[in-house]
Formats: sequence, C-alpha cells, structure tokens
Amino acid sequence: MNRSPWSWVPTLYFTEGLPYFIVNTVSVVILKDLGTSNGKLAMMTSLLALPWLFKPLWSPLVDTVKSKRWWIIATQLSIALTVALIALTLSGHPTFTMTLVLFAVTAFASATHDISADGYYMIALDETLQPAFIGIRNTFYRIAMIFGQGIVVVLAGIIEKYAGNSATAWKITLLLTAGIFASLAFYHSSFLPKAEAITSVKNENNPDLLKNFATAFMSFFTKKGSLAAITFMLLYRFPEALLMKMLYPFFSDPKSSGGLGLDKEAYGMICGSAGVAALLLGGILGGFYISRHGLRRSMPLMALSLTLPCIVYPFLALVQPESLGLIGLCIAFDQFGYGFGFTAYTVYMMKFSDGPMKTSHYAICTGFMALSAIIPGAIAGYLQEICGYTGFFALVLLSCAATLGVTRMVTRPSEKALRES
Repeated sequence: MNRSPWSWVPTLYFTEGLPYFIVNTVSVVILKDLGTSNGKLAMMTSLLALPWLFKPLWSPLVDTVKSKRWWIIATQLSIALTVALIALTLSGHPTFTMTLVLFAVTAFASATHDISADGYYMIALDETLQPAFIGIRNTFYRIAMIFGQGIVVVLAGIIEKYAGNSATAWKITLLLTAGIFASLAFYHSSFLPKAEAITSVKNENNPDLLKNFATAFMSFFTKKGSLAAITFMLLYRFPEALLMKMLYPFFSDPKSSGGLGLDKEAYGMICGSAGVAALLLGGILGGFYISRHGLRRSMPLMALSLTLPCIVYPFLALVQPESLGLIGLCIAFDQFGYGFGFTAYTVYMMKFSDGPMKTSHYAICTGFMALSAIIPGAIAGYLQEICGYTGFFALVLLSCAATLGVTRMVTRPSEKALRES
C-alpha cells in the first residue's frame, strides 16, 4: 500500500529532532537540578554530543544490515526505553553516573536514527518529491526543537509546583516523553512504507567501503584551503558555543551566586520558546540576505550579528533584572543575531564541500561543526566557576575576536570557497 509522504515525513523528522534536544538541552537542566557543579555539568553534557560527531564511522553498518525502516523503528523504541529508564533513575536517590550513561545511550540511538531516517528519506521518496518535502522536514525538526527545549522544560516546571521537588517532576515529564517516543515508533511501524529489502552485511563490500571512506577523508584534508576552512569551522561560533551550556545554570542559580534566580518554567518560556522562535526567524532572514547579496559580501555583517548581541549577558549578570520581559527581550535579541549570523556558517560548509565528493566532504564538515560546540562547551563550566558569571561573560565577549578573525581570514580574495560568492 502506497502511503502519502504527509503521513510520515512530518512525524519522522519530529522524532529525529526531539531526542537530540532531550540529550543536549534537557540533560543540562536535569543534571543541574540534581546538584551537579557547573564545571562537571558542562564537561559531561558536552561529551554527550560525541555520537553525532562520530556517526559516519558506523553509518556503513546501517547501510548494509537490515533496512533503514527497521533501524528507524528499532532506534525509536530504544530511545523510548532509555528515556523511561532515565525517569526511573530519578526515583529515590538518583546517581549522576547512571543518569549520564543512559543519556549517552540515548545519544547513540538518536545519532543512529539520524543516519537511518536521512537514508530512508532518499529511498522512500523519488527525486521529484525529495526537494518538495525538504521544507516540511526542516519545519518539523524545528518544531521538535521548540517542544524539547521549551514545552518539556515548562511542563517539568509546572509539575514541580505541584509535586514539590524537581526529581518527581522530571520523572513524570520523562515518562510522558518516553510514551511519545513509543507511540511514534508504533505509528511508524504501520505508516512507514516498505521501500527497501532487508539486507545483510556483505563482506566483499567492506574493503570498498573503507577505501571510499579513506579517499573522502584524505581528499578533504588535501583540498586547497582546507586548513583555513577547518579553522573557520572550529572558531566561527566560539562565543555562542561557550554560552550554550551555561544558560540554564545562569538562569537558575540564585542572585547571591551571580545568577538570575529563575525557575524552569521561566527558562523554558524565554529560552526554549521565545529564544528558539527568534533563532529560527534570524536563520530564515539570514538565508534571504545571503541569496540576495552573496556569501562573501554577507559574511562581515553576519559575523557582527553573531558576536555583538553577546553583550546582553554581561548586562544581565551585572543588573540582574526582575522583569521577565526585559530578560526575554535580551535573549531573543541574542538568539536572533545568532540565527542570522550562523547562516553564513552552513552556507560556507556547502560551498567548501562542493566538488566530486561533496556528500562525504559535507559530512566531515558537520563533524567539525559538532566539535566546534563540544570543545568550548566542555571548558565553559570550569571557566565560569573560576571567573563567576560576570567574568565568564566578559571572556565570552573577548572570544568574539576569534569569530571576527576567522571571518576576515576566509573572506580574503584568495580563498577558493568564496571565490564566486
């Protein structure tokens, strides 16, 4: 039976996005609520992103064992199980190690789901329909972003007011979230078309797979301008990468410790909803701006857009305003600027990847993109503990020089990736 893409593309990409934000955003909130120090919190939750960095290493396994449809359903059920187990560890006396391990397993399942879902999309839809549904899949991935970073956190905050403690609130919230994943897995078991045959590993193909991977890897690093491109990909978003893991601690820590003293509900509404909406709007307008002016001419303005709004954080740390409206306006301003400026990053990766092996090269670029968030995030908490929030945000402002410097480096006339932009 032929299924309309409308019956599975939106739900598939909502399911692809949601665990990513559960692992990378909600984990920060949960572990902070469990009393984890900022240094340990930022380091450990940054390392949870490693499966997305290394997922190309096991993508051949997904390509050659079973079908993409099988992997999709299996990983969705795995995510439902691990999220439920995280909820159960929050009963009684939750341990940091057990909770972190379960988040790591969820991250691995989610990264594997990404491989299978993206591969399935290209198999189940013919080439005429694939471009038509790109916008749909991106939209529902972003809806998952709002749901994961906003609604889930707000719900936990509301439940906490009635339950009396955060552990019980998170237990209920995560069990509900696990139920959503399980429901989506059963839905997809019925509505995903059987578009491919189940296969098994063919040993004779493995040397070719390894050879192709090695060729793509070597050709990337020997490509003209690769050193400048790698430096740009690692440092362009350094200021925001430092900020990411410290937003919830800054919001939730008491004013006596330099924070804003706000609850989860306020954080979810401001950062997870209004902030995400501003981020998405900035990204959309950034895309239009580049299409009109070209990447080379757009990059200086976009670098400024990504860096200058960081000034709101020293302001918030010094003033510690009571007004949620003012705090929300500051966060929305920063996130809009980041969304607008980050567009240059993604377009640059596409232009640098262009060539005979552009799919493989773009995958390597996304690995550097993941690494550009992992490294700053891992040290952010320790820097904050040493410097306090005001000093930490001053360091973030100083790090904006890295963004402006690498932007100047790659917009030189000699840079191949921007030669025709």
